[in-house]
Amino acid sequence: MTRCTLRSIFTVLIYAGVVIFLFPYLIGRLTHVEFYALVGLGLAAVSGILRCCFLEGDCTDRLPSRPDYRPPMQHHSSLTPHHR
Repeated sequence: MTRCTLRSIFTVLIYAGVVIFLFPYLIGRLTHVEFYALVGLGLAAVSGILRCCFLEGDCTDRLPSRPDYRPPMQHHSSLTPHHR
């Protein structure tokens, strides 16, 4: 699986957790709210943490390549005299 595929799967699982959390409120039956809240928030939190841990950085195959891009110049403080 590519990184973008995993990112999409974890994103869908996050939204699934939110839907599970909201399910009792959407159907109007509040008998098992604690169970749905715990399962939904747990799934969303675990999926979000896994998405962050496994997918550091962006998906490079979704970003358009820009061969003309140059990062901005960085100022080096070692070139300027330090006044104390």
